[in-house]
Amino acid sequence: MTAIQEAIVNKPAFCDGIQYFGEEMPEFEKFGKSPAIEEGKDAIASTTDPAAVFQTLLYADALRYLILQVTASKASGHPGGFASQAEAYASLVMLGHKNIITEVGHHAPGFYSAMFLDRSLEDMGIETVQQLRDRFREKHGLLGHLSGYIPGILAPAGPLGQGQHFAMAAALLHRDKLFPFTLGDGGLGEPYIMSGMGHFHTAYPDVTNFLPVLVWNGYSQEHHSMVSTKSNEQMINYWRGNGFEEVILVNAKDYDDQNQPGDYVDSTAFSFEKRLEFTKAVLVGVDKAAKSALGGKLTVFIIKQLKGAGVHALGAKSHNLYPKDTLDAPHIISALKTRALSPAAWELVRTNCVNAGGGPAAKTAVTEFELPLPDLGELPLEEYPVGGDAKVSTTAMGRLVGKVGEIDKNYLVTNADGNEASGIANINQALKIIHPTVDDLYNQAPGGQVYEPLSEDACAGLAAGIALMGGRTLWCSYESFAINGVPIWQTVTQAIAELRRPTPSTITLYTAGALEQGRNGWTHQRPEIEAYFAAMMRNGNVFPLFPPDANSIQVCYDWALTTKNKGVVITASKSPLPIRTTFEQTRQALRDGAIVLHEIPGDKMVVFAVIGDMTLMPVFEAAAFLETEQIGVRIVSVINPRRLYRPSDVLWDTCSQADDGFLDDAAFAKLFDGDALVGVTGGASGMLEPIMLRSSCKRDTFAWKRGETTASAGELMAFNGLTAQALTKRAQELLH
Repeated sequence: MTAIQEAIVNKPAFCDGIQYFGEEMPEFEKFGKSPAIEEGKDAIASTTDPAAVFQTLLYADALRYLILQVTASKASGHPGGFASQAEAYASLVMLGHKNIITEVGHHAPGFYSAMFLDRSLEDMGIETVQQLRDRFREKHGLLGHLSGYIPGILAPAGPLGQGQHFAMAAALLHRDKLFPFTLGDGGLGEPYIMSGMGHFHTAYPDVTNFLPVLVWNGYSQEHHSMVSTKSNEQMINYWRGNGFEEVILVNAKDYDDQNQPGDYVDSTAFSFEKRLEFTKAVLVGVDKAAKSALGGKLTVFIIKQLKGAGVHALGAKSHNLYPKDTLDAPHIISALKTRALSPAAWELVRTNCVNAGGGPAAKTAVTEFELPLPDLGELPLEEYPVGGDAKVSTTAMGRLVGKVGEIDKNYLVTNADGNEASGIANINQALKIIHPTVDDLYNQAPGGQVYEPLSEDACAGLAAGIALMGGRTLWCSYESFAINGVPIWQTVTQAIAELRRPTPSTITLYTAGALEQGRNGWTHQRPEIEAYFAAMMRNGNVFPLFPPDANSIQVCYDWALTTKNKGVVITASKSPLPIRTTFEQTRQALRDGAIVLHEIPGDKMVVFAVIGDMTLMPVFEAAAFLETEQIGVRIVSVINPRRLYRPSDVLWDTCSQADDGFLDDAAFAKLFDGDALVGVTGGASGMLEPIMLRSSCKRDTFAWKRGETTASAGELMAFNGLTAQALTKRAQELLH
């Protein structure tokens, strides 16, 4: 038996499932005798130490091997993008940095491989390569794109253009740690990335401890990337033009000794000496970039290497595996054998990975711990008398928001369209808009707590990102424009539904509803976003709230602050409206879903189930007329529709911090049973689904159809059929 055969027989237990082992790399005896990260240390001692460089290269190849074997085990997944920057990721870890995020969901197999090598995945019962293969892209396993469910993974990744928000949020909360995030050159086409970082840097010039790592490999998913034709100088100038003070680019082409054609080359094809030289350049460059970012400079590290370097294919063809790309396919076998390491090399790589950063990411990453938060105590809610003067709901909530920010200095409010325009200027007055120019007239100053980029994506991204990382935030938006920020809010809300720790709910306030925007026309009248949240209610952790007045909104916000791992959407008008509820009524509605605002008995009973505040006006008018006809009327304000589903309608029991509060059948009947039921909403009809599903009486729905330019809310409601006359007529028809 040869030495390698004997080593395979006695391989480390975690290597079970590795199909191919190779001979020792050249100079293993010289540079692989002992781990470059010694026991008790969290990083290599020097970037120029030949052993450290050699072992960084080993780690990069270990990642490539695992990525390909794991994806090919399912003939599915994405190996090419991560493979092209394996040296950069390996360098970060060898330098002790494990709080690594990605903007690229397709990098998932690489991140899972890294979490396996540092033993993080043992927390979910994955101890061998075979188990890693078995549970890849399987339920309760390693889903196709990154998630907060996976030990050691800081943030989810799916839609492009999101990773920078998570990195910036983490950097804001943890100023002493580095938060690198990998960014694909395909994703660089998303406009949000640069603008998001640009506004953040203007607002927080001292927070530079996030590090974009651009994977410039020349290709997107199915074609050349749109930045593939840029020269090195143009790419450097692009980043500098966007405010980056330090731009560090390492180009594999500079080390190529195989005369590979084109601007993008594969370093794994170099001679061994040149591979080491390239790896050393990456290691030194990453170290310089990390120190620069931690030292106060806005920094980017760029690795330029051909997509698919070291795996089964090159260019865009390496992006995705197809049914033909199985472990039995000759091209997969060949690629695995080329990358195969010896058992001793695997053991060495694992030891370094475990030691790096002070232990497995699952035990050290900032997201593995609940962030300590100041106790808010009892907020100073102000209860207005029912039937008293009309009040602006958003202003009443804004006063509480200011108090929260005064207590919790990490608390952040984000708004793209301006708080003053939403009746919450008091937030700006209390907390100040973050701006380099001090101006008391506009309530702006450095060090404020109101973040106002003109981008809903940037607003939602930072607010939701901070909530994911453990902090309190509020994202405020016009209802009509919020849709531009919802994708990342949805990503985070889904992620915190499966997070392994409690975190504050991500809370939003949507104002300036369609009915208030008559003069502005249909561009400002888009309550269809409510359909999005209506669908998300079935997730189990999404709670759209519709307070009918200024008393109710205070209780809704107070409740939202006490919740964990939820997405709470508060929708309210910025117009002065009647006070219809007491605090206790809203507390009851938060438990039961709805409350009765008005009930008059009659020969027959019409029930109006109403979502919203302004929509109550035509309903009360219709009720007054019906009552003159001796028809009984019950007006029910639906404040928390999620409670009105049946438990079987919602995946509540799959959620972290599961909430099993649903209204039972008897209580539902007391609210909504009658001879006719009319659901009324100024938004999407889908929000009424929980009621319409459970009701067995004759029923109909009045809802938003589309926008138009009008002189008043009443005229706009009439355009959409939301009038007292139409409601009265339909109620009478249902009774016959």
